Amino acid sequence: MAILSIRIIGDPVLRTVAEPVTEFGPELAKLVADMMDTMEDVDGAGLAAPQVGVSQRVFTYQVNGERGHIINPVLENSDDDQPDGVEGCLSVPGLGFPVRRRRWTRVTGVDQDGQPVTVEGEGMLARAFQHETDHLDGILYVDRLEGEDRKKALRAIRNAGYEAVTERTTSQRARTVESSFGAFAAKPGTGA
Repeated sequence: MAILSIRIIGDPVLRTVAEPVTEFGPELAKLVADMMDTMEDVDGAGLAAPQVGVSQRVFTYQVNGERGHIINPVLENSDDDQPDGVEGCLSVPGLGFPVRRRRWTRVTGVDQDGQPVTVEGEGMLARAFQHETDHLDGILYVDRLEGEDRKKALRAIRNAGYEAVTERTTSQRARTVESSFGAFAAKPGTGA
């Protein structure tokens, strides 16, 4: 399969609500396989399709030995919160801040063949499900920060010069990056 380029904060696809998947077949299966390969390549806990430039409601995950993918996910969360945990994001490289998330989550959806899927999780798995579903709704984890943490994150994003970060990150990833349509050279500063 292929390792895909990960979009960086500032790319409009990350702020767009993803479209439900309506067509199942070889193209979707390839997207899921490529997303799994990409997530594993960067040792991520999850990856949402908008992060690889595809505005569809698909995410992959790998947490504590549990791995898989969900298409058109719907979350059911507990009413109580888990202790705040520091989250990072492949699309906001180099930063991490404590984020409030619900303690338990049940995600329902379908797999790449359109078969029903239900997965429940607590702790890190619940956090990953909530984080990735946020991506599908055009929300980044920094949007969930409050108070001083929010100010610090926004300041860090401004000061990070994400054009330079995007260029450096793209360059580092370029050695293994391919698109679903074949190999290509990533353009510095484009996140693609």
